[in-house]
Amino acid sequence: MSFKVTKLTVGKGKTTSNEEQDEWNKLYFEVEALIEDERQIEMAKSSLEALLDMWLKGESVVQPQEQVPVSKYDMNKIKWTLAEGASGPYERSEDVDSLVFKELLKDLEAHNGKLSRDGYFVWKFAKSPIVGRKKKA
Repeated sequence: MSFKVTKLTVGKGKTTSNEEQDEWNKLYFEVEALIEDERQIEMAKSSLEALLDMWLKGESVVQPQEQVPVSKYDMNKIKWTLAEGASGPYERSEDVDSLVFKELLKDLEAHNGKLSRDGYFVWKFAKSPIVGRKKKA
């Protein structure tokens, strides 16, 4: 007699008690996998068990992505002056007393000194509080 395994179902659970409230909490997960090569059945079982163990601990395989808050500042409220650089004309600002400028600097710091926003490429000059911006083509 011969057989071929094509599907594997693995389930795991845990039960915890809260003695103060005389309560039992059950948590159970079940995962099903299609097996393309039955020589991989042991590896599939181990992988699924590891996944279920993580879930039972409250962990996740996928790390949550950091939520980056969208800044609500208006770059047009910053004082800009025209300048000429190696790549042509651009605008620059060192409006350090402006709260909007300070928000822009924080945003630039969070993006390694460069970002695209509102149709502009914006950058911070190294070792100075000067910011440049150039309209994207």
